[in-house]
Amino acid sequence: MEADDGRSAGTKQANAFLWGRSYHSLACHSLRIAAGAQRVFNSSGPRHHVPPGQSELELLAPAAGVCHKPCSNCTRRVRVLATAAIMEVVSCSHSCSALHQTPRSGWRLRNSGLGLGHGKPPHRRRSAILCVGTTRGSSNPSDSGKVRAYVSDVDAAVQGIPSRKAGVIEKVMIQGLPEGPDSSPISTGFWELKPKLTVYYEKSGTENSKAPAVLFLPGFGVGTFHFEKQLKDLGRDHKVWTMDFLGQGMSLPCEDPAPSSIDKEPTDEVFWGFGQDSQPWAEELVYSIDLWHDQVQRFVEEVIREPVYIVGNSLGGFVALYFAATNPHLVKGVTLLNATPFWGFLPNPATSPQLSKIFPWAGTFPLPSFVRKITEVVWQKISDPRSIQDILKQVYADHSTNVDKVFSRIVEITEHPAAAASFASIMFAPRGQISFQEALARCRSQNIPISLMYGREDPWVRPIWGFKVKQQVPEAPYYEISPAGHCPHDEVPEVINYLLRGWLKNLESEGSSDLPFLEEPSYAEHGVSKELEFVREGSRKSVGVRLYGSKISLWRQLSSFLNTRVSNSRVVSR
Repeated sequence: MEADDGRSAGTKQANAFLWGRSYHSLACHSLRIAAGAQRVFNSSGPRHHVPPGQSELELLAPAAGVCHKPCSNCTRRVRVLATAAIMEVVSCSHSCSALHQTPRSGWRLRNSGLGLGHGKPPHRRRSAILCVGTTRGSSNPSDSGKVRAYVSDVDAAVQGIPSRKAGVIEKVMIQGLPEGPDSSPISTGFWELKPKLTVYYEKSGTENSKAPAVLFLPGFGVGTFHFEKQLKDLGRDHKVWTMDFLGQGMSLPCEDPAPSSIDKEPTDEVFWGFGQDSQPWAEELVYSIDLWHDQVQRFVEEVIREPVYIVGNSLGGFVALYFAATNPHLVKGVTLLNATPFWGFLPNPATSPQLSKIFPWAGTFPLPSFVRKITEVVWQKISDPRSIQDILKQVYADHSTNVDKVFSRIVEITEHPAAAASFASIMFAPRGQISFQEALARCRSQNIPISLMYGREDPWVRPIWGFKVKQQVPEAPYYEISPAGHCPHDEVPEVINYLLRGWLKNLESEGSSDLPFLEEPSYAEHGVSKELEFVREGSRKSVGVRLYGSKISLWRQLSSFLNTRVSNSRVVSR
């Protein structure tokens, strides 16, 4: 690729990124951004004016079949409005397929059903041009900074974009997190589920007597502290609760469930639960998904005392869905935040009694000797502060996010003498009595509202899992957030709180208030993308959110998966 004189660094980077193979395995001979260009051409259509402040992308590739003007030397040409940050790229009248950005290959064919080098002969499109660019410098102040995707294409629906005069990726300013006296105060408490099994919980906004109750359930290895930003913000206009699961956080036992009879030196590390005999209160104790399900049910019935909207992240998402499926009278709606779609490896004794007998141990106390040895080795590794730091770097996509408090709280939990044995019990505990998919089906059959808010750059629960839930429950709004990883509620709490408020308002108003992003009916089918902006610590940040409509193609799922792999390899800082 030849470099033109006077081009910006951003232009050169765009050229480098966009270089790849194209339709019919034909190499793209030239991709260049011509800054200051004032017109954009369709190879067979009319001219379109280029708004001020935008650039023009020109794609040249050998034509298949008969060439049409303005082609030269058997080369077809199409120009589109573009910036260095190309989002969705385009088709031309010679091709039936929209070209879509993918890593490394540069361009990938869309709608052909085939990979690079296996395209089918195209059919003629009536018109086809998608122009992507920004409106910086626009004479209309209300349009300044917006990103526009201009569609004049009868096949626009193939790209999942409503066929309208102009699709707009709109920038919306939302509220930041409250600070100081503007925050809702948090109060704490302990509640005894069973003798010696005490649950730690936090609450906020309980004085909002007419507001709905919202219960947040944390993921594995964290606790109530992970929802501090929801308690302080949503507690201003809702009743908000969260708790630590038994065996985690501050719901670890206060006594040794299986004391050791061997006296150890004061310098030796002491692990609770490593003895030969269990205490009477711990004889049937297993930190399983069924125990957490019962914990949530009793907590709602005895502490909150009213039906709740339940929001769960990761493991908490699984428990939330499980609880809702079996207790629909206690649940008004479920929001899944990167929910893990499975938990537990061993068969459940209630549903598979014969099969469960094959396994001699399933998370009870005391731990067998071979499990104690394995646990000591594994625990030494995963409780190392350096390992914890590495894990946080994986699950937070935006490395500028301050995770110091989360890190210190996790380290504090690992130092509890019961933490290692509790970890072993959790890892070997049996599966729940129903699967994630069955719980989802039950919720849908019982008309329990579900919403999905997933961080796109999650290295563990990848976007494909969100798509699978969306396919099983098409009516559920699915918001994909980027950049955000496994814990979007802590990484981009401003966005999650904004979406949750809108979802809750929609349900509480029985649909008279629109869901976030669904201001227009067409978005429910085709979806829409927006940029949400907010101020954090004096700086403006921007996060992309895509609401997927009821029509999600296999290509869209694959594209999201591939783009996520690229995003996960980068350190995102905005």
